[in-house]
Amino acid sequence: MSKRRYSKEDVEQARERLLELLKPGDRVYCILRHVSRSGMMRRISPVIIKGGCTMNLDNWVGAVLDWPSAGTGEGIKVDGCGMDMGFHLIYSLSSVLFKDGYALKHEWL
Repeated sequence: MSKRRYSKEDVEQARERLLELLKPGDRVYCILRHVSRSGMMRRISPVIIKGGCTMNLDNWVGAVLDWPSAGTGEGIKVDGCGMDMGFHLIYSLSSVLFKDGYALKHEWL
């Protein structure tokens, strides 16, 4: 999966869309799609559930954080290990959107 380059317009549109969908206190679910053999990289898909439907946020979160995303539901590339990488992903997103890493909650699916 190659790093996707986002234009400033793409990033701003993604940010606006995420702010429409997410409010402080909302729960974002993480789906683990892949773990590398070394265990040093994961692909995680952030999703929300609205009106009984699951909504994948890979594209928008990847753009806002400038983290690699295939944009095909394969997840966002998250490097590292030794901690809850889903928490790291959602904390980073929450920090960018709300200037508070704890504004969004996370849970694994």
